[in-house]
Amino acid sequence: MIASLTGTVAALGLDHAVLEVGGVGLACTATPATLATLRVGESAHLATSLVVREDSLTLFGFRDDDERTTFLTLQSVTGVGPRLALAVLAVLSPDDLRRAIAAEDLAALQRVPGIGRKGAQRLVLELAGKLGTPQGAAPAPAPAALDEEVVAALVALGWSSRDATAAVDAVSAPGQDRAATLRAALQRLGGARG
Repeated sequence: MIASLTGTVAALGLDHAVLEVGGVGLACTATPATLATLRVGESAHLATSLVVREDSLTLFGFRDDDERTTFLTLQSVTGVGPRLALAVLAVLSPDDLRRAIAAEDLAALQRVPGIGRKGAQRLVLELAGKLGTPQGAAPAPAPAALDEEVVAALVALGWSSRDATAAVDAVSAPGQDRAATLRAALQRLGGARG
C-alpha cells in the first residue's frame, strides 16, 4: 500500500492533485478542503490510500492520518465505497463526523450527496464507537449529575422526590445515558403504580 506521498504539486484539478515524486506524476483524488491547502510548484505531503479495483488503481490523498483513517473506517459501513467515503469527508471533517455520529444527527449526515435518511441511520448504527471522540470534546457528565437530572425530570412529571430517587437508583447502570435511565425509571415507576 502507498501510505503517503511527498513531492511537488505539478497540477491541481477540481477533485484531484498531481504530485511529482521522483520524476513520476501521481494523481491523488482528494476533498476540496485538502486541495485548498496545496499550491502548484510547492512541496506537499499527503497521507494516502490506494484503492485497487479490477479496472483501476485510484490513489486518494488526505491532509493527515486522521482523515485517512476516517476514510477507511467509513468504508466498513455497508454500501459505502471510496467515492461516498470521500464525499462524506468533503462535507464533514473527521471531528464533525464524530460529533454527528455521537449525537445521532441524521440531518448533518444527510447533507452529504448520496446519503438519505436510511443511509444516515446506517452510518450511525455501524460507526457507533468506531471513530473515537472528537478532539476537544467536552467530558461526559458524571453519572451522579445524570442521575440528578433524571430525578428532576421525574419530579417534574409528578412523582415524589423519594420515589424518583429510588427508581433511578434501581435502574442506573455505568455508561448508561440519560435517556435510557429515564425510560427504565419510567417503566419501573409505571409498574409500581399499576
